[in-house]
Amino acid sequence: MRYVPSMSPPRTSTRTTAQRHRVRQDLATAAMRLFTTKGYEATTVDEIAAAAGVARRTFFRHFRSKEEAIFPDHDDTLVRVQAVLDSAEPREHPLDTVCRGITEVLRMYAESPEVSVERYRLTRSVPALREHEIASVARYDRLFTRYLLGHFDEAAHQPGDDDPLLAEVAASAVVAAHNHVLRRWLRAGGKGDVEAQLNRAFDVIRKTFGTGMGIGRAATRSPIPAPAPVVAEGTAEPESEGEVVVAVARTDASPAEVLRAVEKALGRA
Repeated sequence: MRYVPSMSPPRTSTRTTAQRHRVRQDLATAAMRLFTTKGYEATTVDEIAAAAGVARRTFFRHFRSKEEAIFPDHDDTLVRVQAVLDSAEPREHPLDTVCRGITEVLRMYAESPEVSVERYRLTRSVPALREHEIASVARYDRLFTRYLLGHFDEAAHQPGDDDPLLAEVAASAVVAAHNHVLRRWLRAGGKGDVEAQLNRAFDVIRKTFGTGMGIGRAATRSPIPAPAPVVAEGTAEPESEGEVVVAVARTDASPAEVLRAVEKALGRA
């Protein structure tokens, strides 16, 4: 019998990842509890580590500072967001891809509503924590901006072409919509379907930017077919002394095209 090696990840690696996640969560829980009861400034890294049952050096293997300890998932979430962008189908509009990416961030908060609400209260009262979260969110903004900017042909950019502007503004709009919906949900105590609220905000963004944004995977995306030419047809039976001229045009024809078709039909008549 031929031996076929398993394609599943090694059990040791899975166990190590789970253990790492548990330690990070324990440290985050301890930090948040101490910040709430003792105060942010009065709490030390040693106290956080002791409360989580680990050594000081273990703390610094997971976090660079004590304010980072109450945001244990941003780094992992950034990796998941990047994976969404990297694995997008070629025909998906890049703006839709970015919306799916920011949804991963929202789910990070929605997985633990009580923790997220408490963390929100802390960040509102501690400037250092608020600044750290703002810096974390800014990483998503930069990631989405680079992604959208990478989906238009910079070499073909012409004066007056707003694609680069739309790309940057749209990326910021997606992040701003996420932040607005998230804050509203947190102020409501983490109640309600926050993902449905975000999807409604996406509809506004798509209507604002999606139709005017020329960015896309130009090499693989199917080109938008050009409108069919206006067709002028013959004349109908006369209803009076003159003839009735009928011109047929597509609904998306421009007024100038319609006028030319009418003039052409009249000329033939």
